[in-house]
Amino acid sequence: MQIDFSSDLSNVVNIIDTLKHKEGALLPILHKIQKEIGYIPLKTIDIIAKKLHQTPAEIHGVISFYHQFRTSVPGQHKIQICRSEACQARGSRSLETHAKERLEIDYHGTTEDKNFSLDMVYCLGNCATGPNVRINDELFGRVSNDKFDTLLSKYKTTSKGI
Repeated sequence: MQIDFSSDLSNVVNIIDTLKHKEGALLPILHKIQKEIGYIPLKTIDIIAKKLHQTPAEIHGVISFYHQFRTSVPGQHKIQICRSEACQARGSRSLETHAKERLEIDYHGTTEDKNFSLDMVYCLGNCATGPNVRINDELFGRVSNDKFDTLLSKYKTTSKGI
């Protein structure tokens, strides 16, 4: 669900007010905002900080520490490449380079046509069949550069970009 925050931040305020009384409320708040919006808009950091009596730097530090949090609008399809040791031993570094070149973005980026986002993950729990890639909620093993290109074609929804 995408919410238009250009006109109304009340949804973020409601999320914060609902969860701020929990012990260790920051992570649940960040997860809920990202689940509802798809990312954590940078302009919400000051609101979160004020409501939790923390500094914006503390909030930003947590967001930047955890790789799963995004501060920009994600693409329609979310691609994750496993960077665990098992996948690295099976060629994930080469796949990472290929994916970045093919998509013309780096990790945490979104393609110009908003079709794909690229993120890293440190284990997808499928170590025997690395390198592994997850697109949205679908897991793929033994992903070569050619297989990656085939997957992109399957998920491509516009004629722009790739």
